[in-house]
Formats: sequence, structure tokens, C-alpha cells
Amino acid sequence: MSSIYRLQCKTQSYDWGKLGNVSKVAAYAKASGTDVDKDTPYAELWMGTHPNAPSIVMDDNNTTLKDLIKDNVELSTKPVYDQYNGDLPFLFKILSIRKALSIQAHPDKTLGSRLFKEFPQNYKDPNHKPEMAVALTPFEALCGFRPLNEIANHMKEYPELSELLGKEVSEEFFTTVKATGNSSSKEDVAHNKSVLKKVFSALMHSSQDTVTQLLSKLINRLKESNANDTVSKLLVRLDQQYPGGDVGVFSCLMLNYVSMEPGQAIFLGANEPHAYLSGDCVECMATSDNVVRAGLTPKFKDVDVLVNMLTYRYGSAESQKMTPIKFAEHSLLYDPPIEEFSVVWTKMSTDETEKHKPIEGPSVLIVTSGSGKLGNDEASCSHELKEGYVYFVGANIPLVAQSDKSGLEFYRAYSLATDNN
Repeated sequence: MSSIYRLQCKTQSYDWGKLGNVSKVAAYAKASGTDVDKDTPYAELWMGTHPNAPSIVMDDNNTTLKDLIKDNVELSTKPVYDQYNGDLPFLFKILSIRKALSIQAHPDKTLGSRLFKEFPQNYKDPNHKPEMAVALTPFEALCGFRPLNEIANHMKEYPELSELLGKEVSEEFFTTVKATGNSSSKEDVAHNKSVLKKVFSALMHSSQDTVTQLLSKLINRLKESNANDTVSKLLVRLDQQYPGGDVGVFSCLMLNYVSMEPGQAIFLGANEPHAYLSGDCVECMATSDNVVRAGLTPKFKDVDVLVNMLTYRYGSAESQKMTPIKFAEHSLLYDPPIEEFSVVWTKMSTDETEKHKPIEGPSVLIVTSGSGKLGNDEASCSHELKEGYVYFVGANIPLVAQSDKSGLEFYRAYSLATDNN
């Protein structure tokens, strides 16, 4: 039985996606036969078994990937198969982002289970949804709370934020930052987080009329002064993308602005606020649809749940980035602190060979640039690799990739069984 299967994967069209002629999602989907319309936004390519856009094996039977995995235990290994009920525990994606996604967080398993039980109309499953993004092109995101002194400085540089929060909340925050903002003692950090929560809660619970008025005042002031710094330009851009007074625009004064070059990655754990702003990325996540939104969106905002669920961890933008480790000669491993997935990035120059040792679990691979061949050993590299080609790879087989003159770059997500199951 074969262990390598080429997949046809489905796209998702959301308003924030890049249009067909410039979207990586569209280009990759086209490689598997999808007809692309240059005026349609192609936001996401889904590689996995999710019922909203299931991947199909490119065989004579159009077998779904879900059925392939369910009917063949050995492709996952029995421990992985049993742990994840005969399914793939992750969803692998490509995202092509034209304008900012909503400011959001994903619940942990305990909260996800409760929200699913109490509000099934808004939360569709009981799972958590940790996710990781690796930049394919220059990429921007908001991720986690800024260091407290940065937030305090922004409240002074952008007094409209302090006015929105109110005098009492603002002064308590300034006093706290001055007294314990740089402390690392457990008690001080806990107190700092509680005060930060008050600030964020005050922001999120501000009346729409006040938000609209103060945001208009802020944006007009920045435009009149031709403010040219990164934060000011971001405020103006987000207000243009979500006009009419979206409270999420103010959030970028409290959340880290993270700029990433290709190959850099961030991990977004449960209960951490974030928003992707622009660029193309590879994303991997636990299979769930649970999203709690707070801004930069016309969709349902669950402000009380969001304010109460966040960890209120704070730290620098650089601290949000992951440090990969070597996986093979031309490959790096991004290994987030969760069970469901890890991701390998392989980048090869002209006419090179890369060998991946056997992985004790299923994996999905997408070619993001270049071309070459793939097989179990150097003598059997019979599977063609081209930009946009996607393969499912069964467990416990070695992989050999050979690049052509154009070089070769691919990402591979995989899952292993964990010891506590």
C-alpha cells in the first residue's frame, strides 16, 4: 500500500483575503485544478479533514482524506489513531491577507467545552484552538500585550486612549507601572495583570458613541500632523479598513505589533489576543472553529467572555517569536508547546537532496516554491513536487526530496502520540 498521496485542497473566500491574481492561496489551489477568478478574494487554503472544506485524495475514487485515515490505521500508527479517534488532529492552512483579521483569542479546552455547551450557536465544538503562523512573505500581526511601560507611553502619546479609558483607570495604571511595572516578583506580576485587565476591560466596554468620537479625533489629528511612525500609520490604516469607529483600532496601542520575515514564526496559545494584519503565511492549528472576537470585525463580539478569558501576559514583540531547531540538513523544526502538531520548514538550493527520518505519525506537506521530486528513498523519487502541490504522508516512512534547478521549499505538519494517553 502506498504511503504518499497527493491531495486536492479547498479554498475559503473571506473579505480580508488577497484577490485571485496576487493571492498565494489562489496560486497554490490552481496547481491542483481550481479555477481562479482574479476579482475574488482567496483567503485560506485548507489542508486536512475539516468537514467545512475536506481535502480529497487525487485518485480514481476521489477518496476523502478523512476516509483514507479512518480506514487505514497504519497511516497514523495505532497510538495516534486511538488518541485522535481515527482523524487528523490538526488543520494545515495557507493564508493570504489583504486587510486585518479580527482581534481575537481562542479558548482553552475547559472554556471551549463550557462555551460549546452554553452557547452552541456561537461556539461550534468543545475543542481548544492553539495555532502557529510561519511567514511566507513579509508578515504583520498583533500578538499579546505590550510591555506595560509601552502601553503607558502610548496613553500619553495618544491621549484619546486615556480619555476613552477614563481618569480613574488611567491613573491607577500609571501608578502601577511606575511602582511595579518592571518587577518580576510573582505577587507584583499578578497585580500588574489585574490592573491591565481593568484597562482592557474599560477599553472594550466603552460606549460606541465615545469610541467613534475619540477615534475620529485621534485619526484626524494624526492625518493633520502627517504622523509617520509605525504605530500612527497602523492606526490610520486600520481605521480605513474598518471605518465608523471600531474599538479594535485602539487595541493596537495595547497589543504588540510583530513584523516577520519569511521563515519567522509566532505561536498563539489559548487565551492570548492576536490579529493578523497583512502578508502570506503557513498556519497550523488544532482542529476547531472556536473564536472569541473583540474588534476589527463586523461579526459577533463576545466582549465579556474575551475580557475574562485572557491571560494578560505582557512582554516584548520579539518574545512572541518562536526559535526553531535543526531537523535535518536543510530543515528547521517549529515545535510549539502543545500536543496536536509540529511543523518542519525545508529550504533547498539548486540540485540538493534532503532526507527526513521516519516520523511516528501522519503528516501533510505543501510545496511553497520551486520544484523537484519526492519519494521514500533516492531511487524511488517518483512523486512530482511543484509550487502548490500538497501530499499526505503516512507514518513511519523516510522521505527523500530532491530539488531541481529552481530550488525547493516546502512545509510539513505532523502529529505524534503523546505519552500521557
